Amino acid sequence: MSISENKKVWQESVAKGLAKAPERSKEFRTSSGIEMERCFTPDFEYPNYEENLGFPGQYPYTRGVQPTMYRGRFWTMRQYAGFGTAKESNERYKYLLSAGQTGLSIAFDLPTQMGYDSDAAMSMGEVGKVGVAIDSLADMEILFDGIPLDKVSTSMTINSTAAILLAMYIAVAEKQGVSADKISGTIQNDILKEYMARGTYIYPPRESMRIITDIFAYCKDHVPKWNTISISGYHIREAGSSAVQEVAFTLADGIAYVDAAIKAGLEVDEFAPRLAFFFNSHNNLFEEVAKFRAARRIWAKIMKERFNAKDPKSQMLRFHTQTAGCTLTAQQPDNNIMRVTIQALAAVLGGTQSLHTNSRDEALALPTEDSVRIALRTQQVIAYESGVADSVDPLAGSFLVEALTDQIEKAALDYIEKIDKLGGAVEAISRGFQQKEIQDSAYCYQRDIETDDLVIVGVNKFTVQEPPPKDLLKVKEEVEIGQKQSLAEMKARRDSVKVAESLKALEAAAKGTDNLMPPILNAVKAYATLGEIADVFRGVFGTHRETVVL
Repeated sequence: MSISENKKVWQESVAKGLAKAPERSKEFRTSSGIEMERCFTPDFEYPNYEENLGFPGQYPYTRGVQPTMYRGRFWTMRQYAGFGTAKESNERYKYLLSAGQTGLSIAFDLPTQMGYDSDAAMSMGEVGKVGVAIDSLADMEILFDGIPLDKVSTSMTINSTAAILLAMYIAVAEKQGVSADKISGTIQNDILKEYMARGTYIYPPRESMRIITDIFAYCKDHVPKWNTISISGYHIREAGSSAVQEVAFTLADGIAYVDAAIKAGLEVDEFAPRLAFFFNSHNNLFEEVAKFRAARRIWAKIMKERFNAKDPKSQMLRFHTQTAGCTLTAQQPDNNIMRVTIQALAAVLGGTQSLHTNSRDEALALPTEDSVRIALRTQQVIAYESGVADSVDPLAGSFLVEALTDQIEKAALDYIEKIDKLGGAVEAISRGFQQKEIQDSAYCYQRDIETDDLVIVGVNKFTVQEPPPKDLLKVKEEVEIGQKQSLAEMKARRDSVKVAESLKALEAAAKGTDNLMPPILNAVKAYATLGEIADVFRGVFGTHRETVVL
């Protein structure tokens, strides 16, 4: 059939679904009254249209994973937030929700990410600094006090200790009267990128992969609405990779997770529909749009052809986007508002499912409430005023965008082939392949800035004399003192016998082959601390040492 005939069939299938999920408006028009079609297509023969582009909501999903995309509903607007104590962060979340945010995105402090309690020697000076400090279920109860977990979708940027934080979230929901099958959200849970780009790993790769696949299996049966992993290119890009490397290394990690789950006895269509991805969005608007489109197409083909996934949801690459922290400048920080706007627009034009916009002052400190409001308003202006959400994949058919999409796809597949030849992502990481590629890319980027071959406005061109920044948000030293005191009080009132029994059962499970989530959940409910649970795993699994590459 011709493109126009296929489009008619597609439109008819969309119309059937509108009865259940209507669009935001009965008609979409420009300010001049010109009607915006749901999906624009060429009115001429377009080579390989069905194979490379297709229609929104249909394989290979180049044009989006939903048939109506933002005409149905906007992307989830999240603001990544968390600092100091659970009480302070709870107040920020309530503020953001009242300002129109539609989902929570939790930042945890480094001790929480690394499996240390606030009273550990390794935690000194870091408690509550880059995120919220969570030592036990008691903190998690405060963090979500007054926030109904059956009404809010929550994303948690947590990796090595993801299973523990997920168990705490489930336990808090149950205390609210919300069963695990009713909660929705995402844990990042992507340990492979930690080894190559970010560094918050604890255990060796094999043992970490076991925890991850246990989460897959547990959530399949008990927490079906939860996205069990957010396979992250964000931190790969923050470490200095190119857009092509971000796609390639992220999808190679995805392949490794799917392989591990299948080897653990899961059927691909049992867990793959709950896989999610997390990408960065940089300043080169058209490259970023093409990157997102190429990633969807590559993943669809990988899942269908390599893993024989039958469920269309297993073939869909659904992703969250965050604007690029590494592009924010301490010089002339108001310029960051424009950078974030371009990056957010790229994410929307590229078809993201949720979006976090960075705040203008994040190169200097944790963002103030005013800065966070501007970042959120940026998304809202794009959604409600720009018109870019009124038609699906509006840049499709652009000679520039389609050429970039094809080139990024080819270059990313070349990288994936190299990683396959090295034995897969885990083996390639152990050899330092991805790390070396990222380091070389980061070096070239920095060199271009220092030689003025790459202009950064306000940094190496259009500079001005600036006074020192004022009114920055800083976490007070009293936070660490108070957190340690709260932890000591919680330990004094909990049932220590019950805690010891739960930790002993967890150790036995870790030494065996049982799924680790049930004993983690039992330990959490007994108010065993995050550090105590992580220490059990350290004792059984050991710790990982970084592969150094030069």
